[in-house]
Amino acid sequence: MKPVWIVDDDQSIRWVLEKALARAGVSTRSFYQSADVIQALGRDTPAALVSDIRMPGGNGLDLLRQIKERHPALPVIVMTAYADLDSTVAAFQGGAFDYLAKPFDVNEAVALIQRALKEGVAQDDPQIENSLLDGERMMTQSSSPAMQEVFRAIGRLAQSRVSVLITGDSGTGKELVARALHSHGSRSNGPFVALNAAAIPRDLLEAELFGHERGAFTGANTLRRGRFEEANGGTLFLDEIGDMPIELQTRLLRVLAEGSFYRIGGSQPVRVDVRIVAATHQPLEQRVEQGLFREDLFHRLNVIRLRLPPLRERIEDIPALANHFLASSARALGVPVKRLTPAAIAVLTRFDFPGNVRQLENFCHWLTVMAPGQTIDRNDLPPEIRAMEQGGAVAGALARPVSMPATHTPTLAAGAEAAALDSWEDALMRDARRRLDRGEPAVMTTLTRQFEKILLQSALDASRGRRVEAASRLGIGRNTITRKLRELGIEDE
Repeated sequence: MKPVWIVDDDQSIRWVLEKALARAGVSTRSFYQSADVIQALGRDTPAALVSDIRMPGGNGLDLLRQIKERHPALPVIVMTAYADLDSTVAAFQGGAFDYLAKPFDVNEAVALIQRALKEGVAQDDPQIENSLLDGERMMTQSSSPAMQEVFRAIGRLAQSRVSVLITGDSGTGKELVARALHSHGSRSNGPFVALNAAAIPRDLLEAELFGHERGAFTGANTLRRGRFEEANGGTLFLDEIGDMPIELQTRLLRVLAEGSFYRIGGSQPVRVDVRIVAATHQPLEQRVEQGLFREDLFHRLNVIRLRLPPLRERIEDIPALANHFLASSARALGVPVKRLTPAAIAVLTRFDFPGNVRQLENFCHWLTVMAPGQTIDRNDLPPEIRAMEQGGAVAGALARPVSMPATHTPTLAAGAEAAALDSWEDALMRDARRRLDRGEPAVMTTLTRQFEKILLQSALDASRGRRVEAASRLGIGRNTITRKLRELGIEDE
């Protein structure tokens, strides 16, 4: 077999890959810069090529384009320490087999190279063909493996027209991903139109989507084009699709199937060419089972699914995101940029962020306004973060019994368990009121998450880690406890 060529100006990277591939029985040939590779390609070709992006004497993406012009079937793996969305998308649009972000796991890198040798570029999943964009408020650089998977999927999806379903918690940036899919795709010159199905009253939603003719109903004094017509030739982003009324789901399904619709009060079909990107934070499969969402529409939308990880699954990105949002807030307010101390960053990375990236952005805006100095220390952080750092009133109350106040006399004959029950309920009420009084967002989500986490961990401790027994003692199913453990981040604890 022909050797694998390694192109990188970093000698240590070349050495590591050479040794690792040698152990796997793969021969290699290494190059310091892309110019040497171009010269060598005149005499020979490798079985696969692994190239850095940023090197002296030529850009790795330029090398990729030149290789694809001469040898379109040659698998090329692009690697870089600058794990940003633009370079990822550019690599896949240039024909890269895959993308490897530094620092990488050597075993994973070898497995990827072996797959390239075995499958070649023709074996990429034919369904994955679409793309993504960097929003004004979203950092497009990420060191987290979860976001690297999103970038990789976006790069592969760059030029496709298939429908995409984006799932993820509220505040993870689903609309920004939808805009990216549009911006980097073949329809980037067309319009991007967004509609939130949960934000529009159900009796107005049909007119918003499909428009109406003049005189169609009282107050319809002029013809109005709906969002489908506005998005013709571009992308229509349907946010919170899970909240769309069932009767409108039927009309939406027909438009997706036939490419045409009737305005309200209209008698002539209106043909449109629109790519649909939908998003939801709800489990659509569950809503299908409940009869709240059409199964045929779900399958029509769920051609490609992109899951956006919550911020708690990408804590590596919190420092960069926080600095980005602090800079953005400072520009908007016309004030100097404030800086986080290492201690403050450490506290931020331990916070659960139920509101995800949006909540972090709000915190940074709060800090820009409220922090007393230019340097933000742990004591300057918002109250809810400091409360978490101090142990949290609810978590502490639930984790251990709290004695009743001396002035409290139960009206019923009650033992210690009843007293403890009253105590944690009282503590919960006080903590909830404190959070609501200071305007904390998503209080229900935060407290419910803490409550469930403590219950699940206690049940697992009591059952010595046996999930089936823990689920039985809690009165929930095996699938439910598995899903909850994963959602709450205690699956591996």
